Amino acid sequence: MKKSLINRLKKIKERMIELETELSNPEITSNREKLLKLSKERSEIYPVVETFDEFSSVSEDILVAEDWLSDPDLRQEAQKELDELKTKLCLIEEKLQSLLLPKDPNDTKNVIVEIRAGTGGDESALFAADLYRMYIRYAERKNWTSEILSSNESDLGGFKEIVIRLAGDSVYSLLKFESGGHRVQRVPATETQGRIHTSACTVAVLPEAEESSQILLPPDELRVDVFRASGAGGQHVNKTESAVRITHIPTGTVAECQDGRSQHKNREQAMKVLIARVQDKETQIQQEKIAHERKSLIGSGDRSERVRTYNFPQGRVTDHRINLTSYKLEQILDGFLDDFSNNLIAEHQANLLAEINN
Repeated sequence: MKKSLINRLKKIKERMIELETELSNPEITSNREKLLKLSKERSEIYPVVETFDEFSSVSEDILVAEDWLSDPDLRQEAQKELDELKTKLCLIEEKLQSLLLPKDPNDTKNVIVEIRAGTGGDESALFAADLYRMYIRYAERKNWTSEILSSNESDLGGFKEIVIRLAGDSVYSLLKFESGGHRVQRVPATETQGRIHTSACTVAVLPEAEESSQILLPPDELRVDVFRASGAGGQHVNKTESAVRITHIPTGTVAECQDGRSQHKNREQAMKVLIARVQDKETQIQQEKIAHERKSLIGSGDRSERVRTYNFPQGRVTDHRINLTSYKLEQILDGFLDDFSNNLIAEHQANLLAEINN
């Protein structure tokens, strides 16, 4: 292992000793907020320190075994033990590197998924509906809950735009690489001559903001408009102004919701979407500032970036960022996304490990 990593691990261990000293201080234990903060930090670095101690112990055993090699009577046994210890050390080193990977603070959060039809007209809107169903089925397989926050249906039953909330265990960590352009190649239902058309949709996966994040949007920075809902919904939508549109004036970010029957519910949902969009804009600005640095092979997740193609005639799905092709198109559209999500996560971690070792 590189000396720089060893030094980093030693500093983490020193911090662990400091934390244990602080946590035994009566002044700290009587301060609940400080106690929780320090306890959380300790729990986060404890696995690193524990594994580093194991690494140090095995490294010492290797030195002892190497000394035994000079003794003719012990050489054969020492060599056998040395081989086993070196294999064990390699596994511990891999585990340590994995533990040192920077954590995405959003990985445990719920998400807001925005799916928008792009080029391709009605066919694009139908494809948006396919993607919506794919993510809903994936959520069901993960035992997540789903909720439509906003939708705009097309004439043929697709979606010009649909915004959904998915909640559960580590949702963002599994879906964050879905952001980008999704392309479909197939013969549309409206095509009379059997020609294959190419259409596209954009997907944006936004981590849901914490409840406390609403203070980031002061009331004097918001403009709230109410209006009558349009589209399906019966007589109710024509009688009351239940739809809500909220504009964040400083950034020009807009979110609206008209799916709920009450103005209060629509306002609550629109606010969730607005906060997520504003925070996403801030994140994109930060990412642009470091764009000159080494770019991950899985891409930036930019909405304009083509990430995946769904080819119906050939029954294949290709993720262009990691050159992964699957011929299980029907299963994938039915929510079996683990092959893609697992490989994207693995590629991302490999890139992070490469940066740590540089």
